[in-house]
Amino acid sequence: MDLGISGRVAFVAASSQGLGFACARSLAREGVSVWLNGRDEAKLARTAEQLRREVPDARVSYVAADLVAAEGRQRILDEVPDADILVTNNAGPRPGAYQDWDEDALVSALRANAVPAVELMRAYLPGMRAQRFGRIVNITSAMVKSPAPDMGLSTSARAALTAISKSIGKVAMRDNVTINNLLPERVDSPRQQYMAERLMSSAGISLDEARDRIASTVTAGRLGRPEEFGDACAYLCSAQAGYIGGQNLQLDGGSYEGLI
Repeated sequence: MDLGISGRVAFVAASSQGLGFACARSLAREGVSVWLNGRDEAKLARTAEQLRREVPDARVSYVAADLVAAEGRQRILDEVPDADILVTNNAGPRPGAYQDWDEDALVSALRANAVPAVELMRAYLPGMRAQRFGRIVNITSAMVKSPAPDMGLSTSARAALTAISKSIGKVAMRDNVTINNLLPERVDSPRQQYMAERLMSSAGISLDEARDRIASTVTAGRLGRPEEFGDACAYLCSAQAGYIGGQNLQLDGGSYEGLI
C-alpha cells in the first residue's frame, strides 16, 4: 500500500534509538524526509548513517537538542520550523514506589513526558492546519490503560499527555490534522532491555532468563518487534488515516485484559 506521504517532512523526537528510531525508519521507507533527534550529536550521526544504510535514498537529517529544556525545543524549531508529521517521544521515568513520588519527581515526569510533546504540538499545529494536512503520533505507554504499581510516574505523565491531546485533536481534526497515541508494551527496545536487566538483578537470574520470563507474560508469547511498532506509526501518519483521531493503539501482543 502506498501511504501517500512521500515527500512529507517528519520530526521524530528522541529517535537516536529504540521506538523513536523504529518510527523514523518506517517513515523513511515511505519516502518521508525524516529529522532525527537526541541529545548526543555523535550518536545521532551514527544513527543517521545506519538509517541511510538500511533505507537506500533515505532523506535523513538530525538535530541534537534536549527536549526537556526550553532552549532545546527552540533549537529544534530553528532547524525544523515546519513539519507535516510529528512523532513525540521521550524516555520514561524509572520504575519506583509511591513513597518516592514527591513533588520534584512528579514535576520532573511531566516535564519529560508531557510538556515537550505539547509544546511541539503547539508549534507545529498552525502550519499543519493551514495546509490542511498533519499527522501527530505520541508514543506513550500501555500503562496509560493498565497501570502497574511501580509505573505510576510514567502512567500519570503520559495520561496527562493523552488527555490534552484529545482536547487539542477536537479542534485540529477539522483541518485534516490527526492526533493519535501508540501504547507499547514489551516491545524489544533499549527500554525493554533495561527492564530485563532490572529483573535479572532483582531475581538473581541470567539476562536470557529475564527476557524469557518477560516474554512469557505476553499473550503472543514473544516480545514485539520494533519494525512492527514503526509500521503502525507510519500507517497512523498516512493519507489513508485521516479519519482516525484521538485513538490509543496498543501494541502489546494481545495482552490487554479489558474490552475498551
